[in-house]
Amino acid sequence: MKPTDFSKYISDFISRYLPHEKGLSNNTIRAYRDTFVLLLEYLQKEKCLKVEKLTLDKVTKEVVLDYLDWLQSTRSCSNATRNARLAAIHSFYRFLQHESLEYLHQCQKILSIRFKRSQHKSITYLTIEAMKLLLEQPDTTSLKGRRDLALMSLMYDTGARVQEIIDLTPSMVRLDTPPVIKIIGKGNKARVVPMLDAQTRHLKNYLKENRLDAAFANRYPLFFNSRKEKLTRAGIHYIVQKYYKKAKEANKMLLPDKISCHSLRHSKAMHLLQAGVNLVYIRDILGHVSVQTTEIYARADSKQKRKALEKAYVNINPDETATWTKNENLMMWLKKF
Repeated sequence: MKPTDFSKYISDFISRYLPHEKGLSNNTIRAYRDTFVLLLEYLQKEKCLKVEKLTLDKVTKEVVLDYLDWLQSTRSCSNATRNARLAAIHSFYRFLQHESLEYLHQCQKILSIRFKRSQHKSITYLTIEAMKLLLEQPDTTSLKGRRDLALMSLMYDTGARVQEIIDLTPSMVRLDTPPVIKIIGKGNKARVVPMLDAQTRHLKNYLKENRLDAAFANRYPLFFNSRKEKLTRAGIHYIVQKYYKKAKEANKMLLPDKISCHSLRHSKAMHLLQAGVNLVYIRDILGHVSVQTTEIYARADSKQKRKALEKAYVNINPDETATWTKNENLMMWLKKF
């Protein structure tokens, strides 16, 4: 069967344009791919369109809007997830309008679909005391416990994203003076994060114990499971939640109601901010493109806000003293009132 124009352009978009022209990371490409896998599933089930016969003219603005509604009504997706799917679709149609002028009008109609306003969730982070409690939970008498301690310590110390931790190899760690770690972030952008000697203690022991400091292990995963395969997102999530529950049992009041792996990254950012570190340095450590993204931590830090208010506060309220206190006898004052 002859390939359709939809299959031609979508495969070109995924296999050539995104990785080679846009330079997107594998994770971003997979997210874009999943958007179109779901779109094909929707077209087959809801529109009764066969994938092998699908052409570009069948995917109109109305069809895309129906698909986005289906994501929310049938798959219970949030506005944020809907917007992420729409962003992938927009990217494809921006690519298509330069590849085929025949579909320029259709592309512009789809590109006119607006994003939904999504609710901004408050940042969940741990206090320094809560972070210490969390890191006290792994059993350091066991091999797995020592791995988990090195993992969570590094996640916090570097403020790295989960996928960035997953992709680390021993060759990206330099524990000489000064110790640094190379992290590959979104869009395959690399950043070098400095670490203090005290921060690297658990990591040094972990590398030595697992012979990851040897030359032959340079390209091995830095953190791996029992099958020597690199940890997955679900695996790291399980580890963090395991010790969070133990810490919660130890001190229910010290920890928030729930945390995610990203909470460790948020915690590092907030602690740096509270220590007076410049936002520009925090931006570089976290790997944000713009300092405006980093400013969310300044907006979220109620402790800093309170300190700033207290510092600038001038008491302009008059003293309010009860009149009867000027009289030693309350009963006498009441009778005169």
